[in-house]
Amino acid sequence: CLGYAFVNLVMPDVVQSFWAAFDGFSKWVLPSKKICGVTWSGPHQGREAHVDRYRNSPVMHPTVPEPYKPLVFEDGQSVPFPSPTKAPRAPRTRNCAGAFGGGGGHGWPQQGPHGAVHMTGCDDSL
Repeated sequence: CLGYAFVNLVMPDVVQSFWAAFDGFSKWVLPSKKICGVTWSGPHQGREAHVDRYRNSPVMHPTVPEPYKPLVFEDGQSVPFPSPTKAPRAPRTRNCAGAFGGGGGHGWPQQGPHGAVHMTGCDDSL
């Protein structure tokens, strides 16, 4: 299982300490073999570019459960994600019932991590 986040650091002077703290991080509150990896985002850079990328994507379709939709934070507080500017198409899904130990319609697991916010990439294959 892969989780990811786009963390938009607004002060360039914190990049080095952020990178050092989270790249390779594995001391999760819950037991996990996941190891966090930090990378530069491409091709999109900045909050506005990522919001524009996801606001009309299939992940914003009404059939996608809220816990799997992206979140935006300001000053550590969740704020409403900007609404789509056009109707998002329905997502293509796989039958996830076996992979997630359950699942409901559209192949979504019944419970799971919230949205797309977690560091950048976590390798669960270890």
